[in-house]
Amino acid sequence: MTDNLQSIHQFNAKLINGQDQQLADYQGKVLLIVNIASGCGFAPQLKELQELKESLNGEEFEVLGFPSNDFGGQEPLEGEAINEFCEVNYGVKFPVFNKMRIRGEHAHPLYKFLSDKDLNGKIKSTPRWNFHKYLVNKDGEVVDYFYPFTKPMSSKVRKKIQRLL
Repeated sequence: MTDNLQSIHQFNAKLINGQDQQLADYQGKVLLIVNIASGCGFAPQLKELQELKESLNGEEFEVLGFPSNDFGGQEPLEGEAINEFCEVNYGVKFPVFNKMRIRGEHAHPLYKFLSDKDLNGKIKSTPRWNFHKYLVNKDGEVVDYFYPFTKPMSSKVRKKIQRLL
C-alpha cells in the first residue's frame, strides 16, 4: 500500500450512546467491521461475532458493528434499542455504532473508504446486504472482505485474522 493512501484511522463515528469515537483509537488492532441489522436473517451472526471476539480474548482484535437500514428496511430500531437488542438477544459486548448509511452517495465516509479500491488501495467491495464484513489490519488498512453468508467463526475468517495478529 502506498504512503499517500489513507487508513480507517482518520475517520470517526458515533457510538450508539452518541459518544464520538475516533477510529485511530483502534490503531494496533486487527478489526472486523460489520454492517449489522436486527431484523435480518443473518442477525444470529451477532452471537458468532461475539464468540469470535471472545475466542481471541487477549489478542489485539476487535469487532465493530455498524447498524444500517440500507437493505430491506431490516434495521427499524434506533439508538439504545439497537444496543439492547444486540446485548439481550446475542450477548454482544463489542462496540456498536449509531445507525448509518453504508452505500450510495450518502454513505458514511468510512464505508465509502472501505468499499472503494481508489480510496483504500486494496479492495472494491460494496456491501450488497447486511453482515458484509471487512477485515482491517493493525495499520488501519483494508486487507479483505467476507460476504454476509460467511460465518464469523468459519475457519476462513479465523485463519485470515490469525495471520494478521
